[in-house]
Amino acid sequence: MTDYRPLQQLPEQAGYGAGDVLVLVGELFGRGYANGLVDEARRVGMTVIGTTVGRRDSDGTLRPLTAEELTEAEALLGGTIINIPLEAGFDMESVDGVPSVAEQLKKARPDDFATISFIEGSVEKACAAGSARFRSHLAHLETELLGRIPASANILIAHSMAGGIPRARVFMPLLNRIFKGTGDKYLSSELFWDSPLGQLCNASFNEVTADTFRYLIEGTATLRSRGSGAGARICYSAYGYHGTGILVNGEYRWQSYTPYVQGFAKMRLEEIAAEASAHGIPATVYNCPEIQTNSSALFLGVEISLYPLLSAVRREAGEPAAAPLEARCQTMLKDGESVAGLLDRANQYLSSPLLEQIVDFSTWPQHNTREQAELMLASSAALLEMHADQKQLVCAELSRIVFLATGRLMLHSSWNPAASTIWLNHDIIGRLLADPRGAGIV
Repeated sequence: MTDYRPLQQLPEQAGYGAGDVLVLVGELFGRGYANGLVDEARRVGMTVIGTTVGRRDSDGTLRPLTAEELTEAEALLGGTIINIPLEAGFDMESVDGVPSVAEQLKKARPDDFATISFIEGSVEKACAAGSARFRSHLAHLETELLGRIPASANILIAHSMAGGIPRARVFMPLLNRIFKGTGDKYLSSELFWDSPLGQLCNASFNEVTADTFRYLIEGTATLRSRGSGAGARICYSAYGYHGTGILVNGEYRWQSYTPYVQGFAKMRLEEIAAEASAHGIPATVYNCPEIQTNSSALFLGVEISLYPLLSAVRREAGEPAAAPLEARCQTMLKDGESVAGLLDRANQYLSSPLLEQIVDFSTWPQHNTREQAELMLASSAALLEMHADQKQLVCAELSRIVFLATGRLMLHSSWNPAASTIWLNHDIIGRLLADPRGAGIV
């Protein structure tokens, strides 16, 4: 179990600057956590080099981006992309003529999730093939980086790969029941997790979310060796989630979204960073606060933990930062609703005895219960109902603050990280907004 190590003080200004490079391993597809890191790298003068996961043709073949796709991806990133397909995972791999996992699941029915089976040895062989493909493409990536980046340049290699739900239709109805289901539609995350499909997800999450960080560290050893020989610093960062410290009943308290089944892979990610750090490689997992994005829309209720950020900003940054933020949020609410009322409703859920009985750091991640799911989803719906327009949400504004703030904290902390796993909680985000280094975020 990783020790709980929240970042308590703002990191000193990192030594990155003009001529140094941020390498983002994992493609941007919208606004999210990684955008904050890219924005901060650009702000301090670094060059940004991105990567792509590639695309799949209709026959399932993995390929690089076309010229048009590459232009669009580079415009979104605001930097150059090395066009080597770094798709992670193994669900599309066919070995020795055996159908891929995705192919084997084409006719699977959601009601049969507990009894589905796979061709003997096919999952293990597909996983090995996917790992070998990813490592091979990483070798090509390192060759490109050696040719493009001077030996004297400091480099931050940022791992932003996550997820890993196998590409088969059978999963979405089940996941909707786990994360959004109530009444007869409720599904126990533990029941699913212990099933053949759940264990497939576990293997896939581990491969995509965690093991790719190990492959990345191992696959850039030559780049690291060359840099150290030239006096340059090569550091690694990764995005984690392991709950967040937020204000509940006026006190900062660790809490977590439940059920976060990807948490097992996130803990594996932390272990990989710890192993690298023990060998003198600066590798840090930053456990970031919950945000609401297109990719997190499946996890209805995850956004409830965002609302208390408003209270943290007021406590840590004071009136100059809090007043304009609260004013913007107020305009998003219906007539008769208030920011204070919004915070009170969120606090009612976050301080509920039911949640306190379930969420525990030492046994994280927890599975859902019917009562917890129904309380969370009802609370989420009530909070969303307070808004005037479901397309203009307070959580979207708070998410923007989180990814901009965490990007700044991560980039500067990565220069001399205090631990291999660090929590970026609401209090340190508030303190950043009170500091000149947080200018422009609110």
